[in-house]
Amino acid sequence: MLLSSWFNAVPGLWVQVAIVAAWLAAVGSLAEWLYRNKAAGPEVARKVVHIGAGNVILFAWWFQTPAWVGVGASVLFSVLTLLSYRLPILSSINGIGRKSLGTFFYAVSIGLLVAWFWSLGSPHYAVLGVLVMTWGDGLAALIGQRFGKHPYKLWDMHKSWEGSLTMGLVSFVVSSLILLAVQGVSWQTWLIALSVAIVATGLEAFSKFGIDNLTVPLGSAALCFVLSQVL
Repeated sequence: MLLSSWFNAVPGLWVQVAIVAAWLAAVGSLAEWLYRNKAAGPEVARKVVHIGAGNVILFAWWFQTPAWVGVGASVLFSVLTLLSYRLPILSSINGIGRKSLGTFFYAVSIGLLVAWFWSLGSPHYAVLGVLVMTWGDGLAALIGQRFGKHPYKLWDMHKSWEGSLTMGLVSFVVSSLILLAVQGVSWQTWLIALSVAIVATGLEAFSKFGIDNLTVPLGSAALCFVLSQVL
């Protein structure tokens, strides 16, 4: 009887947390399996986490999860990622053979976006910023490495036109889908989505040391927010 009462008293928030935790566990397990069994290269395993983990923002938007949960999770994972640079944890994420704080910036950016746009009652801007980063940057890296036949160099970074084109296209599609869902079909929707795609591609191309995981989501969300107020 007491056990039944306890389950009935569990708030919806705990169900939300359980669903997100299960999703992240599945994504992390898949990445670790790919990495440890050499079923894919380190970069592929890392991007599985990069893309898969970022999709939790959709759960948060759908469930209307309180901002403090997202910010708290961001702080927790930020600390965990910093520890992972010193300790043998999260090997599928950090075992890519280059120095980068990208994973740390990734966690920080989600917390900043949730704190910012949840407080404004406009969570879709945070969702847009996070998904542009996860899907755009993630697929750009994979496509660029696999099919990049036309390289270019910015500072000491090697990029490819195929990867940058993927970044722009995916950013446009992601931005368009979210804006269509929120504000419907209009010329503003297409113009804002195109502007976000261009800026996000530029930020991804010029950012070093993994800081694109901060500049891309924050820049994309901020630009979308400003243009939506102006146009």
